[in-house]
This record gives sequence, C-alpha cells and structure tokens, in this order.
Amino acid sequence: MEIRVLRYFLTVAREENITKAAEKLHITQPTLSRQLRQLEEELGKNLLERGNYNVKLTEDGMLLRKRAEEILDLVKKTETELAGDNEEITGDVYVGAGETDAVRIIARIVQKIRQAHPGIIFHNISGDSVDVIDKLNKGLIDFGVLFEPADISGFAHIKFPVYDTWGVLMRRDSDLAPQPYITADMLADRPLIVSRQREDLEGLSEWLGLPKERIRISATSNLIFNGSLLVDEGMGYAITLDKLINCSGESNLCFRPFYPLKPAQMYLVWKKYQVFSKAAERFLEDFKRETIQ
Repeated sequence: MEIRVLRYFLTVAREENITKAAEKLHITQPTLSRQLRQLEEELGKNLLERGNYNVKLTEDGMLLRKRAEEILDLVKKTETELAGDNEEITGDVYVGAGETDAVRIIARIVQKIRQAHPGIIFHNISGDSVDVIDKLNKGLIDFGVLFEPADISGFAHIKFPVYDTWGVLMRRDSDLAPQPYITADMLADRPLIVSRQREDLEGLSEWLGLPKERIRISATSNLIFNGSLLVDEGMGYAITLDKLINCSGESNLCFRPFYPLKPAQMYLVWKKYQVFSKAAERFLEDFKRETIQ
C-alpha cells in the first residue's frame, strides 16, 4: 500500500463520492477509480459499495479507514520529528491521559520547556487506559498516564509524586450527601455509574468489597463530565476521582471520598527502547528532574 493511495482512499471515504474526491485531489475521476480498484485487488477485499451517485464503505473499508488514519497520523508525526532544526528544539510531544488533576504537573513542565523552546507543541490526547495503551503500542503517542491497576509491566515508567483519590459523585439532595465519606456497603443496591475499566462485575466486586449480586450498574461513561450530567439527572452515583468536577458554589453535586481511602497511583509510561524526538526527550528529562526525589 502506498501512502498516496491511502490519502486518496480517505478522501473518497470523507466525500462519499468519487467525482468530488477527484476534484479535491486534483486528479481525474478515471485515475482515482483505477487507483481504488488496484488497492482493492492488492488487499483482496471490496472496500466500497458503489452506487449511481455515491459510494459507501464496506465493513472492510471502515477497518481500512481507521488503520489508514492511524498510519497517516504516524507518518505526519515522523515527518515533523525529522524536520526539526539541529540547533533549536522544535516538534510535538504527545501525551495520552485519562481525566486527572495530575495533568497540571505535565502542563507546568511543558510550559517551562516552551519558555526556552517555543517551537515545541504539546498534544494532550484524552482517553481511558484502554485507549492510551492502544495508542502507545501503535506509536501514535509518546507517553501515557496510567492508573493502577492498569498493567504497566510492559512499559518503562515513572511514578507521579502525587495520587488522586477514588470516591463518589452524587447529588446534594442524596441521603448519602451528609456523610463525610462513603463505605462500600453504603452503595449496595444503589445505581452506579462507572467507567469502562470498572464495568467488569467480578473486578468491581473485588475492588469495592461488595458481593456481585448487590452491585447495580445503571450506566457507564468514559468522560466524567458526561458522567456528572447523568448524576445530575438522577441516574445514579458515579465512581470517580476527586478534583475533576467543580462541586463548589451552586452546584447540585458533591464528591465524597471512599473509606478506607482508595488512592489512585499514577505513572507516566512509555514504550521500552523507545526512540524519542528531541522534543519528547527533553520533556522526559524535565519530568524526571521535577518528579523524582
């Protein structure tokens, strides 16, 4: 597969029309059609369902679109890294992270670096641990922020000097709101809103110390802001980390930590034997200097 042809394919996928795509690409429609046919023959798959006016992606076509986007992102990332000046440090640093207040530490470090090297651009890629690990393994990000109990054994890592605290986000009018903390038994038979990592009943039961038959999951949400809207509408109690939702002032919501305390230790992780760009290398050096005592 040629990079050029993958770009052609993605343009057709976006336009859903070969003639319009050809105009965007500044090539003739017959040339584009021929390139697409050759790509299908090379892969041995039908990628497009061709109608009289428009085209749609087949299941194989949808898979190729996802992979082609990842490949072209990686190509762009590599080109940017190689184009940097030997004297000045420029380029991009990609960090994948879930929602955590510890991103402030990363932001402070990057801001100090950018004062000396303004050509460095920081990209914060949001996602849960499944997304972060997937992007790390594909080389689409330089670093990831993972929480225990995520498996970090396959990565080089540094422990953050701080940790977040697990607890429960609830409405202020809940009968649990007056409590200074929440024990697992208080949540028995109550509707819970959990993240993708926590929806496994077996693991959630062990983590909470509640029997599976007493756990009621009403919803899942990968982003706690969206989860907080579900809480506000009365759908349940969100198991989340502290300091993510502003519960001050006139907010309808409040956060209560678990008791006993459930700390969430975090790690900055990267692929072992990773070859970094100068920008990513500088970030890692400064992160180590700022966080390792």
